[in-house]
Amino acid sequence: MMFKGLCQAAAIACLAITPISGLQAEPVSLEGVEWTGDPEKGAKVAKKCFVCHVVGSKGKGRIGPNLTGVFGRTSGTLEGYKYSKAMKAADVVWSAATLDEFLTKPKKFVPKTKMSFPGLKKEGQRHDLIAFLLKETS
Repeated sequence: MMFKGLCQAAAIACLAITPISGLQAEPVSLEGVEWTGDPEKGAKVAKKCFVCHVVGSKGKGRIGPNLTGVFGRTSGTLEGYKYSKAMKAADVVWSAATLDEFLTKPKKFVPKTKMSFPGLKKEGQRHDLIAFLLKETS
């Protein structure tokens, strides 16, 4: 009886750590750069962003800049938005990798930025959010 229980526990543990085909997110690609994350899950994470930002032809951002076209743009350069001196001086070209680092802890990446968001500690949430942004802002 105990052996049967151990086998079941081992099978459950194996399933928990083994990726199941079809359930992993497909890489999102922008100009040849692939980024693994789930854009659908990222849409849910993006709701935190939409408190201050917009995406698409909705015009100006609320408190933060419009995120449309963010990939490849240099920090602090979107016309019509008043950036902090720190963001203008950061001279960061936004890519999936730089956004990942920034979104981890914005005030550490760009000290004295106006962005008050504390960051996303979970790597999976950041990757899903960036996959969503790659899909929706390009």
